[in-house]
Amino acid sequence: MTRISFTYPNKPLHESRLALVTTGGVHLTGQPRFDIDDPLGDCSYRELPGDARDLTWTHSYYAPDRGGVDLDCVFPLWTLRSLVNEEVLGELNSRHFSFMGAIHDPGPLVEETAPEVAHRLVEDGVDAVLLTPS
Repeated sequence: MTRISFTYPNKPLHESRLALVTTGGVHLTGQPRFDIDDPLGDCSYRELPGDARDLTWTHSYYAPDRGGVDLDCVFPLWTLRSLVNEEVLGELNSRHFSFMGAIHDPGPLVEETAPEVAHRLVEDGVDAVLLTPS
């Protein structure tokens, strides 16, 4: 049986630095798209600057050109910026990270790319991460 434990935050949210990590395939319009044709899934990630404005996404199960989905639902950067302005959040990290979901062989993700991102978040002094699955 797997035991699940809960860790309480070290400081209140209004004093914390938060980063956003998504599996929604979000990227800057100038960055390479995620490879939605890879049958094992694309285990790469995209680093997104905290002040990013020109975002889109590439995902196996969603095409943004079909319309109908607000990017802030997948990657709530604009909502989080509002929460910083309202002093609900202390600050946003200077960078955020995006992966693509639908990864059928997570080995490279578990062994390489996820630990790289975790290390960068620790380097940045991030207190909390909001993970938005897609």
